[in-house]
Amino acid sequence: MAKIAQPPVAVSSDAFFFEKDKTNSILILGVGNYLMGDEGVGVHLIQEMARRILPDNIDILDGGTGGLLLLNCFEAYRTVIFVDATMDGREAGTIDLIRPKFASDFPTALSVHDVGLKDMIEAVYLTNSQPDIHLFTISVEEIKPMTVTLSSKVAAAIPMAVDQILDLAGKLTVVHP
Repeated sequence: MAKIAQPPVAVSSDAFFFEKDKTNSILILGVGNYLMGDEGVGVHLIQEMARRILPDNIDILDGGTGGLLLLNCFEAYRTVIFVDATMDGREAGTIDLIRPKFASDFPTALSVHDVGLKDMIEAVYLTNSQPDIHLFTISVEEIKPMTVTLSSKVAAAIPMAVDQILDLAGKLTVVHP
């Protein structure tokens, strides 16, 4: 029997993260400002993933520019895969995987929500529950305020990034006793 894609569930409270055991789940967290063009690529990627049939152990979340408000996510999941834009001088649409251990390991050119994310990561490492963090970055060349449209190169990178993320998630899936 074919699996029917379920519509995404809107998350409106922290309770979502504690409704079920997340021990074997992986959170894919797209961050960025949807109203700033390519800077919102992480949010656009989560919207693309919401249209797909995903493994049961994958949760997706549009983190927007949530910063410290996302700390509960890091307490609930053992593995978090971030997706964010970076202005690193590389060709738009370039996808990289980084294994940050500290805020200083994040690219120096993360865009307009740079301080909030770095502060959040520092706060995560001050807690007793430090998830395994993976960061996919997608290079952007410019930020266009008050537009929800992505450039063609950045938009074209989304399906490739989704495939890479799901491949990584499959490799990271380990059933814990």
